[in-house]
Amino acid sequence: MTEPVIEGIGLVQNLGKGAGQVQALKGVNLSLAGGQLTLLMGPSGSGKTTLLSVLGCMLTPTEGTVRVHGSSTTGARPGELARIRREQIGFVFQSYRLFPTLTAIDNVRLALDVRGERADPAIAKAKEALLVVGLSHKEDAFPSELSGGEQQRVAIARAIVGNPSVILADEPTGALDSENGLAVMTILAQVAKDPSRGVLVVTHDPRILSFANRIVHIEDGRILSEA
Repeated sequence: MTEPVIEGIGLVQNLGKGAGQVQALKGVNLSLAGGQLTLLMGPSGSGKTTLLSVLGCMLTPTEGTVRVHGSSTTGARPGELARIRREQIGFVFQSYRLFPTLTAIDNVRLALDVRGERADPAIAKAKEALLVVGLSHKEDAFPSELSGGEQQRVAIARAIVGNPSVILADEPTGALDSENGLAVMTILAQVAKDPSRGVLVVTHDPRILSFANRIVHIEDGRILSEA
């Protein structure tokens, strides 16, 4: 059996303190295989975004462990977790999170800058990533000059430019109309065909079910079913 690109084992996540503390994850087990696009679905407050944050090494689980390519992150220092995020994980958000004063190509290059990759090789990689998402002709455009769908495609280019083994997308179609949402999912589905990369998409959007290799349902912090 192929080793998962990332897996969460027995994940428990408490949020808040004292009387206001809630248990957002209650012993979740989830692994992502390369070459698959997995949808994570559930109602608001079910733990979807919390699980994404834990798998993405942005939150340290209260209990349980995250393994990236078989290596546990338990006990990892903040600097080591930051390195894992830079090198192994690409993030795509509903709100795009582009820098308004940077062009499309410079927004994409940011993901390489934080890894110490600069100059001509970084520019070439950024151009290639924009080509993958169909935006080579918009590399010098600022976010304000791009549609919502185009901004999300720049965000995907930024997520994939460093060739991470995991792509985590939080409601990537939530702010888009049907046409742009389907275009974005088509790109993510293509990205997920790489056998060395797993893609996890958190969504409420029933329009994109057909893109999934696997659908996981979560509710009240527990995985209820997989299909």
